[in-house]
Amino acid sequence: MAVPAMKISLQEIRFACGNWRMSAEGTFLPGVHIVSGDVGSGKSTLATAIAGLTEPTGGAITGEGISSKMLSFQFPEYHVTGFTVEEECRSWSRDPDRVLAECRLGGRSGSSPLRLSRGELKRLHLACVLAGTYDLLVLDEPFSALDVAEKERICRAISSRTNGITIIFTHEQAVFPRTDYLWEIQEGRLRYRGAVPGALPAWQHAPAAIRDLIAAGKCPHNITTGDLLEAACRT
Repeated sequence: MAVPAMKISLQEIRFACGNWRMSAEGTFLPGVHIVSGDVGSGKSTLATAIAGLTEPTGGAITGEGISSKMLSFQFPEYHVTGFTVEEECRSWSRDPDRVLAECRLGGRSGSSPLRLSRGELKRLHLACVLAGTYDLLVLDEPFSALDVAEKERICRAISSRTNGITIIFTHEQAVFPRTDYLWEIQEGRLRYRGAVPGALPAWQHAPAAIRDLIAAGKCPHNITTGDLLEAACRT
């Protein structure tokens, strides 16, 4: 029997709350997807629905070939279950020494996760999440509370995922992982812009650096820092 292709399909789904409305349709295939949008546009609402934690007001979300899912909330406090940092690592079946070295929290194994700063807790949480293997990984604002060095480290970890569907909901404007597909929420609707790099000129939420490069006739191959620098250096 053939194994079904991995995908998540949004079939005219709708959300409504008071006067706020949003709709979405499209299919997420394996690869890294960026979903951009303004604050309050509905990114977190859509993220929780795709992960299966909430139901849309109308329409349907279906998946094929998806046997494991993970949703990383914007606020890492929502994930904490351990009384200490060490217990938190073990709750994810991660080696505490390895995780703490990776996210620069050496000597904090006995601390309460909720006594860490927001940035420290975000580093701890993402180190645990990105060490796992999932068919569907949904990341809601994974770059919030991180400095540039940590954003780049997280981007390298995301870019190293070779299987599965990774969907990143973000309004980040500086540091991105290597990306396969671009989407954005605009005027209350999820809009598919296409595959990178062909989709870049249509990306309304593109950072100024990307818009400037395209205006100069230097469309980057992708949206990582290295790709932007390479495009800027072309003659």
